[in-house]
Amino acid sequence: MSRQGKVMESDTYQVLVVKFGTRSTRKSEVYLNHPIYGCPDEAVDMDYFFWVVRNEHRTVVIDTGFSRNGGEKRSRTFLVDPWRAFEALGIRGESRPPVVVTHAHYDHIGNLDYFPESEVVLTEAELRFWTGDMRFRRQFAHSVEFNELDELAKARDEGRTRTFSGRLELAPGIELLEVGGHTPGQCVLRVNTTEGTVLLASDAVHYFEELERDLPFAFVSDLPAMYAGFDRIKEMVAEEKVILIPGHDPSTLERLTVTGEGPLAGLVGTIG
Repeated sequence: MSRQGKVMESDTYQVLVVKFGTRSTRKSEVYLNHPIYGCPDEAVDMDYFFWVVRNEHRTVVIDTGFSRNGGEKRSRTFLVDPWRAFEALGIRGESRPPVVVTHAHYDHIGNLDYFPESEVVLTEAELRFWTGDMRFRRQFAHSVEFNELDELAKARDEGRTRTFSGRLELAPGIELLEVGGHTPGQCVLRVNTTEGTVLLASDAVHYFEELERDLPFAFVSDLPAMYAGFDRIKEMVAEEKVILIPGHDPSTLERLTVTGEGPLAGLVGTIG
């Protein structure tokens, strides 16, 4: 529900959580300085998602997954190409849905060119960082594809980017919040649904365990900001009872109603 306690029908959405890829790794590879916690290293899977928020009035795409090139370079397993998933969901580039970029890593903007006329929404800090010279430093370059960052710059140059700092009401019932930490301008989304407020945390929280055990992710631009983001999200979960959807946890679809037909059979979780 909205903070006023009443949600109009047009302010309520269905949230689709679309799993398009996966990989197997180890906790020492995904958590920052894992040995300091005194826990045994264990195998862990990492799933890859994009999200869609829609109702009868609007459709919003949140992130666009990794490209064929970006995924194969890193030996990721494709369950479905994201652009095929968009097609299967009836979402086509020519319909120009707004695209929210939670952050500009390769697995979140890899198919931005599928939406060549869409408005691209992201934080000012994220756009400034990834179109600046710091993106070329090894620790940051590892997580991006430069040709995909060029698509982001192209959207900016064409006047198709909408940037914000702090908070943005994208539409009634859809709120974007800047948290930083994982990247300079990482953002999360709050979405009103019939089942309650959903928090699409993207990579502000990769795994439920990350939040529960206070385990920062291995790739981080600002560690204090990441911790502050954990605290902010924990508060929303505890006090506002938001439904948390992390960015990469393989248990995510187990907690949702799973749907999907054809190439998306068993790969789509729904809320609302």
